[in-house]
Amino acid sequence: MTTACDRPIMPRAVAHAATDAAARTANALGVLPEWDLSHLYPAMDAPDFAADLERAAGEAQRFAALYRGKLEAIAQRQDASAVLAEAVASYEKLDDLIGRIMSYAGLVYSGDTTDPARAKFYGDTQDKITALSTELLFFGLELNRIDAGTMAQISAQSPLSHWKPWLDDLAKDKPHQLEDRIEELFHEKSMTGRAAWNRLFDETIASLRFPVDGEELTLELTLNRLQDADGAVRKSAAEALGTVFRGQLRTFALITNTLAKDKEISDRWRKFEDVADSRHLANRVEREVVDALVSAVRAAYPRLSHRYYRLKAKWFGRDQLDFWDRNAPLPKVEQRTIPWSEARDTVLSAYDAFSPKMAGIARRFFDESWIDAPARPGKAPGAFAHPTVPSAHPYVLLNYQGKPRDVMTLAHELGHGVHQVLAAPNGALMAPTPLTLAETASVFGEMLTFRKLLSETANPQQRKAMLAAKVEDMINTVVRQIAFYSFERKVHEARKNGELTAENLCELWMSVQAESLGPAIRLGSGYEPFWCYIPHFIHSPFYVYAYAFGDCLVNSLYGVYQNSAEGFQERYFALLSAGGTKHHSELLAPFGLDARDPAFWQIGLTMIEGMIVELEGME
Repeated sequence: MTTACDRPIMPRAVAHAATDAAARTANALGVLPEWDLSHLYPAMDAPDFAADLERAAGEAQRFAALYRGKLEAIAQRQDASAVLAEAVASYEKLDDLIGRIMSYAGLVYSGDTTDPARAKFYGDTQDKITALSTELLFFGLELNRIDAGTMAQISAQSPLSHWKPWLDDLAKDKPHQLEDRIEELFHEKSMTGRAAWNRLFDETIASLRFPVDGEELTLELTLNRLQDADGAVRKSAAEALGTVFRGQLRTFALITNTLAKDKEISDRWRKFEDVADSRHLANRVEREVVDALVSAVRAAYPRLSHRYYRLKAKWFGRDQLDFWDRNAPLPKVEQRTIPWSEARDTVLSAYDAFSPKMAGIARRFFDESWIDAPARPGKAPGAFAHPTVPSAHPYVLLNYQGKPRDVMTLAHELGHGVHQVLAAPNGALMAPTPLTLAETASVFGEMLTFRKLLSETANPQQRKAMLAAKVEDMINTVVRQIAFYSFERKVHEARKNGELTAENLCELWMSVQAESLGPAIRLGSGYEPFWCYIPHFIHSPFYVYAYAFGDCLVNSLYGVYQNSAEGFQERYFALLSAGGTKHHSELLAPFGLDARDPAFWQIGLTMIEGMIVELEGME
């Protein structure tokens, strides 16, 4: 492993070239914004932060003293609805406070996961929040022990009826609840279990450096080179990724095995039948709906990814593309760095064309420093929109490097941000949206941006490049994520029979990749350990199908919008504003859509296929 002491010395000429190139890129990007976390707390050592942490601990103890062991008796009182409503309101207020504290610690940490001070701050905060939130575990458990008929009666009455959607959702967890002391043990042990392994993964990934053409690059910068116009640059980046990942396989295999076993133990105790059932429950989606999605996408591999990559290989004058060319820009198409100001204006104008209200919300992220855009060493890779809590506002993290896909990522994350702002009035308990619908606004934002750019592009080559890039994004969102889901299923099923070696994991990875990408992509030596860096496998097992769900859903929604725009905005904003208060079937019904219908998924898949057909006609 390369360390600061034995890092290879960069040849002087190469060093100057790399420095000059980095400087040119930085100048082309313009000034990139960094977020202002003082909206939450002024600093890690701020008295306000310490005071809120102490207040949260005290209020948790007082809440437990007031209500623990008493909820079933309260439910029998004449004023049960009023008393329980007061309890839920207090619980929600405390949940918001705890969420604010933990959001701040998490955002500070994500800004540089390699900084020991930030890591300690994050770890210490997690410790304290875990301890005080243990005091609150009883509340949901005891609410679910109230007789179902009694709860239905009192939750239908005001003022408790305000939280009925949350109470109904909570009741779905009842079959998987454990005895109180076991729940407390699971909760407290998570700090030295899943949370600790998550942190090890994050800090390991952030500390990796990849030697590419004489430079030592972070993961984000190296992955970015896979989109370079120069095939030699893409190959060098891919080889560096494969070499460094392979050198870390032992660590990543241990993390994966441990977390899969941890999940298996939890699932067994909670009596979940299938490895993904806990995720389906959290998403409030039925297993058969997800199974229908997965089956539809896998059946479509030949007419989507296989067909497209065969076409792309032909554009490059080959029968097969190497895996590092999968996301390569089209040959003979001008590549340029897109300045931040242009990316901002592009997304905001696309949002504004659909709805000035949407653009107005998105503009606040720029004007009020809610975005952190630079790709810094140690910063969490990828991108996210963190909702924080309803009493504050969301924050967006990007690693912006001026590629067309970075503009789409900005559109995507701002879509999340708009959704989170609109859902916030539901309160801390009902604002969070299940993952199946959480990708709706983000993917819709991407589609709006893409369609606007495409409509303004007259040059045939540029239009072809844009359409190809969109098809690739959709394949990455639908086909690739379902392949990821298939990989996770194989890993978790196989782990039941014993620990998996690193090579076992690599073999499972290669099997699903070959199936999904097709024969036009050559998965050569070096690609085997690329499963290592996917954070969703670690942080949120089986999260990935939500992307495919969201993309197919948005394709269907956009079709409704194109065919009948009148009244669409109102229905769309109602969907986003609902947060977690309604099931996906209720929210999609006004659009005439039903995710339980197997034909529903074909709408989205057919849209992707239509774009591929259009590209075939451009040859």
